[in-house]
Amino acid sequence: MPIREYRCRECEERFEKIVRDTAARPRCPACRGRKVERLPSAFGIGGRSEGASRPSGGGCSGCRRGSCSGCR
Repeated sequence: MPIREYRCRECEERFEKIVRDTAARPRCPACRGRKVERLPSAFGIGGRSEGASRPSGGGCSGCRRGSCSGCR
């Protein structure tokens, strides 16, 4: 069962929910509203954690800098 991330449009609460039916929209745990939108997951859009290994070329995403401090 996938874990989905949502944001409530009424109170701006962000929350995660394990869902069985991906078409169903859960209620917001803070305000119980139904106006929630599913957010793209970092895993689904190719994100990576800070601890992930760097490319062999040097800086982040292969920019060839010695560190990522110049990229951010």
